[in-house]
This record gives sequence, structure tokens and C-alpha cells, in this order.
Amino acid sequence: MTRRILIVVMMALLGSVSLAACGHKREPGEPKVSAVGLGVNAFLWRAALDTLAFMPLIETDGKAGVIVTDWYSDPSAPDERMKVSVFILSRKLRGDAVEVHVVRQTRNPAGIWVNRPVQAATELKIAEAILTRARQLRIERLDH
Repeated sequence: MTRRILIVVMMALLGSVSLAACGHKREPGEPKVSAVGLGVNAFLWRAALDTLAFMPLIETDGKAGVIVTDWYSDPSAPDERMKVSVFILSRKLRGDAVEVHVVRQTRNPAGIWVNRPVQAATELKIAEAILTRARQLRIERLDH
């Protein structure tokens, strides 16, 4: 895994862990974790949004379980960018209910963005971060 992709994945993991560690309190106007109106598992949905919160979103569809980010470039690597699509496939909190796809591009010397391969571990690590956060949300819900 390239260093830059590893940084992005680690930011996603740290973001989800830090929210849980600080006992993330819902801000006024922030949607609560609820299955009402969702066609997918509410914990997985909220966890995916939390995990990808550092990236700009261009599409979210809670009924279909689709989250698509816009291109994101780590400030320390402006010639590399990535776009993430997350699909929540079930109403059950299960490992096979999350599918992640990542597109990675680098800018060549002419300034043109070119698709580059993404290591399978990158998508797996993002999916694992989402599942970990979903489990944390479920535990928090049981504690209340």
C-alpha cells in the first residue's frame, strides 16, 4: 500500500475511533442513528458517514444504501486523489453487508489525472473501519 493511501485509510480509522472515544454527542440538527426511512442497517449507515466525514460527499441515498464521495486529495499529496463509494447491502449488522470501492488517480507531468491501481487492502480497511464504528454505535445504543 502506498504511503499516501495508508495515510488516508489511517485518517478514516482515527476519525471513527476518536468519535467513539470522545463519546460523540449528537449536535443539534445532526441526524440520529435511526432505521426510520432507511432501507439499510442504520448503524452501518451512520458508521459509513462518520468514517468518510473527512471527505466531501456528492451522493447519499439512505434508501438504496449508497454513499459516494467526491475526489479527495490529502494536503501532503496534492498529486494523488481518491474517490470512495460505499454500498450498504443489508438491514443486518454483518460483515458482508458493506461493500467499498475506491478509485485512485495520480496527476502525470502534463497535469492529467490518470487512474492507478488500488490495493485490495485499502477497500478492506475502510470496510473494517465502518464495521468497527457500527459496532461501537450499537454498543452505545445498548448502554442508553
